[in-house]
Amino acid sequence: MKKIGILFGQENSFPWAFIERVNKKTGGEGIVAEAVRIDKVIQGESCGYDVIIDRISQDVPFYRAFLKNAALTGAAVVNNPFWWSADEKFFNNALATKIGVAVPRTVLWPSHQVPSDTNANSFRNLAYPLDWEAIFNYVGWPAFFKPFAGGGWKNVYRLHNPEEFYRAYSETGQLVMMLQEEVKFEMYFRCYSIDQRNVRMMAYEPRHPYHLRYQTEWQAPKEVLQKVEQDVLQLNRYLGYDLNTVEFAMRDGVPVAIDFCNPAPDAEVTSVGQANFEWVVEAVSDMAIRKAREYQPGRDNLSWGKFIQASATRRALGEA
Repeated sequence: MKKIGILFGQENSFPWAFIERVNKKTGGEGIVAEAVRIDKVIQGESCGYDVIIDRISQDVPFYRAFLKNAALTGAAVVNNPFWWSADEKFFNNALATKIGVAVPRTVLWPSHQVPSDTNANSFRNLAYPLDWEAIFNYVGWPAFFKPFAGGGWKNVYRLHNPEEFYRAYSETGQLVMMLQEEVKFEMYFRCYSIDQRNVRMMAYEPRHPYHLRYQTEWQAPKEVLQKVEQDVLQLNRYLGYDLNTVEFAMRDGVPVAIDFCNPAPDAEVTSVGQANFEWVVEAVSDMAIRKAREYQPGRDNLSWGKFIQASATRRALGEA
């Protein structure tokens, strides 16, 4: 019997619909889905699941450590807990510039307050003041100032000038931040990417109240939608995410990737709507079943992005 588990927190609709859908699809096949149950985590020992869909470890470090141990013993964890731990939004943007996906102009900032247990000697390599004028000229105004690793729209500022920037910067404590060009858009899409092969483009209006953001319609030319789908797949194949959302703002007919580090994207029916909910339940169920069927004990069953794979290949060739 192969077991598919889903690890989740406060979600109410998606996990149970996923479990029901998998079990309906695999009845009698020897594959069963259930909510993950953890009663002990012993180093190097299997957790008993062949596939785990992770919806909560970004908020619970204990779960992230559990998932790494599960992956070490062969579980196919979605998303890869090692890459998820290493990834962040600034790197996502930097990678996009190398693979042909348009992104806003973005600059990384050191924290306003120095990290605990550091002193002036810890920053001998950092020029201060930074080249404020060059940075502001590069990004332009208005701009968004937000944590480089994300955080569900917490500590996000929309700024119009240097004076507002300095005031906001003084409030950010030890957060490492990034300053990002504001993209004035004609249309906006939020796109599910499942299994690095299935894409669902959803019309989205980020300026509306949260519960109304999916209740909008945009009409985009076919070639623009094709470019969006191509960029969604390109980003997720390089990052190695099997479950993610990518947000695109259309500026002068060009899709600009705004946010694509969402490895536990919202899938609640009350926010995404019935049609989008049905699609994601079906797509994630199919992916989990495929991974369970392909599961092989004793091997690495994780997904690794093309960025990591290419780096490994280059090292191997250099050593040959």
